[in-house]
Amino acid sequence: MATMREIRSRIRTVRNIEKITRAMKLVAAARLRRAQERVNAARPYAERMEQMMRRLSSAAAEVEHPLLEVREEHNVAVVVITSDRGLCGSYNTNVLRAAMVFLRQRQPEHVKLILLGRKGQQYFRRHRYPVVESHPLGTGAALSFADVQPIVRTLRAMFESGEVDAVYVIYQRFQSAMTQVPTVLPLLPLKPPEDPAEGDAGRAVSQDMLFEPGPEELLGRLLPRYVDTQVFRTVAEAIASEHGARMTSMSAATDNAGQMIETLTLSLNRARQAAITKEIAEIVSGAEALK
Repeated sequence: MATMREIRSRIRTVRNIEKITRAMKLVAAARLRRAQERVNAARPYAERMEQMMRRLSSAAAEVEHPLLEVREEHNVAVVVITSDRGLCGSYNTNVLRAAMVFLRQRQPEHVKLILLGRKGQQYFRRHRYPVVESHPLGTGAALSFADVQPIVRTLRAMFESGEVDAVYVIYQRFQSAMTQVPTVLPLLPLKPPEDPAEGDAGRAVSQDMLFEPGPEELLGRLLPRYVDTQVFRTVAEAIASEHGARMTSMSAATDNAGQMIETLTLSLNRARQAAITKEIAEIVSGAEALK
């Protein structure tokens, strides 16, 4: 059985850990609030723009644009978004597992990776998939379109030059602080809507609406903006998911530390009572011996 000194030392250690995890939880909660506001602002715009672009591409089917070119899929570029730091539960494990499920369907020589987040960089050092670029993700405190521009330029250049035939983004879609969904987003090429109702809506647009400026110029301006918006949205959702996962993980760690302190305190009280009982027994024995 551990001595009282050892138990007290364990209690002090666990109490210090509890303070750290509680502080990390509060920091993650504050960052999550700002990140969630950014997601709530970006998601409706990005989703609406995606619907509009798919309908426009269906309506202007005769327009040729490099970002609309559909080719047989041989080479693909894959953007994998992870975190820079750990202590966020299964956040990185889930997104990397989803990435490997997707990548195992393809040969390494037909895949080009672009990694956001140091955890993804560390993970793919042990795999044969070639990494084109890697960037730290940061906390996303002041995320802007300018932050995703280098990645977007690389993706567009690879797709427009024919180096890759499709672009995918693998990230954690934010639903709540406790729920993040690993998601594979087909980014390029932009394909017409698969839903017949949306396809009919696109054809109705082509029949009932005049393009001003013309379809070529309109899509030429909107398509790059569409790519920027989708990449920005995925990064914003990944950052919010990271902070949510970290807050949940640190909350559970704080609760576990509190339970451990209670258990250790109970053990300390038992050890103290045993020591007192032993001392009383020794005093009684000594008094009896003196009679």
